[in-house]
Amino acid sequence: MAGLEDLYREIILDHYRSPRNRGELPVPPAVMAEGHNPLCGDEITVYLDVDGGPDDGVVRDVKVAGQGCSISQSSASMMSQAVIGKTVPEVRALVRRFKGLMSIEDADGAGDGDAAAVPGATGDDPHPLGDLEALQGVVKFPVRIKCATLAWNTLVQALDQEAPASGG
Repeated sequence: MAGLEDLYREIILDHYRSPRNRGELPVPPAVMAEGHNPLCGDEITVYLDVDGGPDDGVVRDVKVAGQGCSISQSSASMMSQAVIGKTVPEVRALVRRFKGLMSIEDADGAGDGDAAAVPGATGDDPHPLGDLEALQGVVKFPVRIKCATLAWNTLVQALDQEAPASGG
């Protein structure tokens, strides 16, 4: 298991040292959402460009800006790679799956931390979590879960802003 933990650590450090999709997008047509973790000072800004409406739109582009610890910044980098090209419902499902990996329940009870309840955690999902699985070790350190989920919560804020302006 130590070899797997070393691999996960390397993936996290790679995304921290060489973050993907850093920068900004013009607002509009993109929407911007800001997230902040007051416990450790992490700050994330997500710029989201969706082509289409809230039910059938596709994430055309996403950029992330901000500063913070290696967990928050690498999670934002991995998130940005994972959502480009996906439909809005696929992105929302991915957020639920990631929060499940982090042992967080959402409003409809999904994501209770049970690996069998998290698609992809047992290999049954055609879209595995990939690099995102490197963050599963964060659950051993509950205070760091907020760091790992900050970008994801900020992405949901951006999606919720996008919904009324459908046609993005």
